[in-house]
Amino acid sequence: MKQLLKSLAILAALLAPALAHAEDGYELWLRYHPMEQAALAQYRPVAAALLPRGESPTIKAATAELERGLGGLLARPEPVVSTIKSDGTIVIGTPASSPLIRTLSASLAKLGPEGYLIRSLTAEGHKVTVIAGNSDIGVLYGAFAFLRLIQTRQSVGNLDIVSSPKLQVRILDHWDNLNGTIERGYAGFSIWDWHKMPDYMDPRYIDYARADASIGINAVVVNNVGAQAEILTPLYIERAAALAAVFRPYGIRIYFSARFSAPIEIGGLKTADPLDPAVQAWWKAKADEIYKAIPDFGGFLVKANSEGQPGPQDYHRTQADGANVLADALAPHHGIVMWRAFIYSAENPEDRAKQAYDELVPLDGKFRDNVIIQAKNGPIDFQPREPIHPIFGAMPHTGVFLEVQITKEYLGLATSLAYLGPLYEEVLRTDTYAKGPGSTVAKLIDGSLFGSKLTGMAGVANVGDDRNWSGSEFNQANWYVFGRLVWDPALSSRTIAEEWARMTFTNDPRFVNPVVDMMMASREAVVDYMTPLGLAHLMATGHHYGPGPWVSNLERPEWNPVYYHRADAAGIGFDRTPTGSDATAQYAPQVAAQFNDINAIPEKFLLWFHHVPWGYKMKSGRTLWDEMVVRYDEGVAATTRARETWEKMKPYVDAQRFAEEEAFLTIEEKEAHWWRDAEIAYFQTFSKMPLPAGHAAPAHDLEYYKAIDFPFVPGH
Repeated sequence: MKQLLKSLAILAALLAPALAHAEDGYELWLRYHPMEQAALAQYRPVAAALLPRGESPTIKAATAELERGLGGLLARPEPVVSTIKSDGTIVIGTPASSPLIRTLSASLAKLGPEGYLIRSLTAEGHKVTVIAGNSDIGVLYGAFAFLRLIQTRQSVGNLDIVSSPKLQVRILDHWDNLNGTIERGYAGFSIWDWHKMPDYMDPRYIDYARADASIGINAVVVNNVGAQAEILTPLYIERAAALAAVFRPYGIRIYFSARFSAPIEIGGLKTADPLDPAVQAWWKAKADEIYKAIPDFGGFLVKANSEGQPGPQDYHRTQADGANVLADALAPHHGIVMWRAFIYSAENPEDRAKQAYDELVPLDGKFRDNVIIQAKNGPIDFQPREPIHPIFGAMPHTGVFLEVQITKEYLGLATSLAYLGPLYEEVLRTDTYAKGPGSTVAKLIDGSLFGSKLTGMAGVANVGDDRNWSGSEFNQANWYVFGRLVWDPALSSRTIAEEWARMTFTNDPRFVNPVVDMMMASREAVVDYMTPLGLAHLMATGHHYGPGPWVSNLERPEWNPVYYHRADAAGIGFDRTPTGSDATAQYAPQVAAQFNDINAIPEKFLLWFHHVPWGYKMKSGRTLWDEMVVRYDEGVAATTRARETWEKMKPYVDAQRFAEEEAFLTIEEKEAHWWRDAEIAYFQTFSKMPLPAGHAAPAHDLEYYKAIDFPFVPGH
């Protein structure tokens, strides 16, 4: 035993240096490692010195980022100078801080307060690069964009780049509870250590802010939408003020999820009725208190009258009544209310997918100007695929934000590879036909469709206290693509994936090309092996991990997967046409007509809107049953291809990150088989049809899959 311990000690000592320098994902896409020697000659002449103009904390942050990035990438420190003395000087600042940049005012005038300009020009006889903005935060965004060019090995010798965000509020919603747990979080516990604030502020908060600013995120909701009233108490306001001070140089504003019943729970009132003068006064005083501590506080996110949360309907008031009382309190401070459209109550006689529309659309025009309706991408709940929410385009007199999920609550949690860029892009480019063809969701949320004054998009964050931030390396890509798309919804998710892969791993095309192909196929693979052809909400209940299409014994109908697939001897799918719940009527006539027609509807939404016979002939010529089996097997095969692709990437990836992702892809492949076999075993009890030739029977009988139980899944 002593010899064994001695041997282990020697092995640990030998491994220690390697482990100390192993890559663990902490650097995210801000990985400024020395570039290959062949590339140095291209970049060093263009980045010989830094000339910051201005002394604000934001300009200092931009200077520090450029020093860090260029020093790492070019393997040498870049001197900070006070005048232009040589070619390759990088001048950063605003028209107010630099006479040189003032000459660019005409170009900057179109970019707004957050846009940036990067231009190569000659000044004082030297070739220089100018990174400029109308405000200091624009300069910071420009600094990150300049570093991104070098990280992805693009030319920086003759630049003329202008860019500005298309959306005003680019926000991450953290579903973090005050006790440190995270609802639907799969990367450990919350990074917010409220207990130690404000006296100790973890340096990680700065790295988090750097990461957000690098992709243009400018707002953060720090607590769960299932809010605890205590976030509005002086104890937490003081701590949030300290966090806001860390974020401020990076252009990030803090928001709170507010509990509607807070006037009762922490205010000592007997009611939270929004029309009660005492309640109105309480919210006004609370807003004044918050803004005194956090002058740039953004406002409130509210989940009301859904899943047991309190709300205005508790007092027989409308959703507009509830939102407006908070909006009136925030208005003097220019704060906003993001009122979530995720509304479904126990009184659900017809179709859960219709509830939000039915409650909110009749109130269009009755919300205050600083109220935003925040709607999920689909009408149910962040499924692997849903049609767009019918509320998009249906409220022309009310601002609407799009909400997507970055954390993968219904997409295999942390270990599955599901790059969500294609999902976000699919939603943004979907046509609502609200004002005829071309009325896309992107045009709705950027204000160009109806002239909305407030524009934005929210993503439910996947960040936790895991060293790699998001539970796996590839989950970081979902954070990254969200930020890049909320800056500019017209960007390509494939281009963004390539950008991320180059910044996070390597620029070697032998790695980039196959890995980006793998990423782009990954979300469709999840759809195929979990919920093909428009199926939805087949996950085991509560934690949403693994298949549970047979669950039918829960108290409320819409909590049961059988509610959504409605499989029987005649067929499968939820009839939402006029012969069923008529949910299609909530869409524009052109969209409704396509959804209603079983021959015209895209097959990816077939079972969402139609109850279809098992023997129905699909476009492939196969029966519906055979097509389902084929889709399940295609999803499984895609996970195998992903694992095999990754195995070939070993020469291009550090050992630690390679091994982790290799293990995770193996897990997903096993889980894909589990999903495929469990659903085929279950649905075959209704179809009574054999599997098509060449497709294997499930490995076990149905009772085996029903018996699988995971009661302590993370994030639940």
